[in-house]
Amino acid sequence: MSLIMVIVFAFLLAISYPVAHALVVGSTLGILSSDRIPMFAVIQQLMAPSQSFPLIAIPFFVMSGELMMSGKLGKHLIDFATDLVGRFRGGHAQVSVLGSTLFGGVSGSAVADATALGAILVPWQKKLGYPGAFCGATIAAASTIDILIPPSIPLILYSLVSNASIGGLFYAGIVPGLLLAAGFLAVCNISARLRGFPYEKNPVDWGQMAKRGFYALPALMLPVFVLVGLRFGFATPTEISTFAVVYSIIVSGVIYRDMTWERISKSLVFAGAATGVVLLLIMGSSCAGWIMTLEQIPERFIAWAQGSFNTQAGILALMNLLMLVAGMFIDLPAAILLLGPLFVPLANAYHIDLIQLGVMMVVNLAIGLYSPPVGTTLFIGSMLAKASIGQTVKELLPFYGVGLIVLGLMTYVPAFTLRF
Repeated sequence: MSLIMVIVFAFLLAISYPVAHALVVGSTLGILSSDRIPMFAVIQQLMAPSQSFPLIAIPFFVMSGELMMSGKLGKHLIDFATDLVGRFRGGHAQVSVLGSTLFGGVSGSAVADATALGAILVPWQKKLGYPGAFCGATIAAASTIDILIPPSIPLILYSLVSNASIGGLFYAGIVPGLLLAAGFLAVCNISARLRGFPYEKNPVDWGQMAKRGFYALPALMLPVFVLVGLRFGFATPTEISTFAVVYSIIVSGVIYRDMTWERISKSLVFAGAATGVVLLLIMGSSCAGWIMTLEQIPERFIAWAQGSFNTQAGILALMNLLMLVAGMFIDLPAAILLLGPLFVPLANAYHIDLIQLGVMMVVNLAIGLYSPPVGTTLFIGSMLAKASIGQTVKELLPFYGVGLIVLGLMTYVPAFTLRF
């Protein structure tokens, strides 16, 4: 069954079939090849994971981010970020990095970040004299910070397959997110110095910057409320996600005064569509995982790994290599849902902390989002910059270096994953 499932899945991916549909079709055909399992069992395996209570947090977090960023807040965040770093070498490119870091605490989606911020920043940066490919590369890499700064949708998905604490994962994602931000800021600064990029020479209007910062503060407090609520047990992740929606409506309606019924309607549709895609991935990967469990694939994988790699460091290196390759061909949510059931038992066997593994997986697979041949944010950045994939990848080389350094720290220095 597993062999047929893998062959069908790989073939469908090769012809650009959607990953979720490829998983469902591959799993179904794999089960049909056996006369031991009734088709009713397939339906049960498809539906069972969609009934998980923590999954309700996903549409509410998506909706709260959409409500916040579809109004005036997005422009004020960009203006505030420009005030902070625009006067430094490479500062206009650093706005993409700082904007993504601030945006991450609101949206939790790399694709939403790359699309929303990139559509505004890339044309502006090109107009100032920055190379288009560099602008596209910067937003492609920087947008992945979003999926580490809480609230993070990929970390919620990882908690589903590992039973790790969502609150613990959210806290653990803070340091790698900030390390990536610092590294990407350094890349922008060094590149600007070496290549003579323009920068803002006018003196800073501290009063205007303080005003913009104060205006953006209510939205920037959202991730703080999420973390505090989880840390002190005021509410479950699902309850906090509903609070985030209510908070977003109140902030947009009372403070920013730009809330409309049309925005609420659009955010509902957007959240529903985004959640539908994720749920289909969860259902397909659950069925695939069930087939692998029936044929004892995880146990065989652990036995092979233990026979080939005798140390924890070797196992971590193997996991990273497999995830780097998988991330180049499979979208991040699908990769987490497929690799998680294989890696979690292996991590337990080698006493690897599951929180550390979750952060390591997201940092690793985030690199795949801006790596060829199917990197989502890579294509978005290239499209917005009107540059070829090859040109953008060339500009991404130092960003890959930063990503790999942070990945190494998360892998071999567990202290970098905060635990509370």
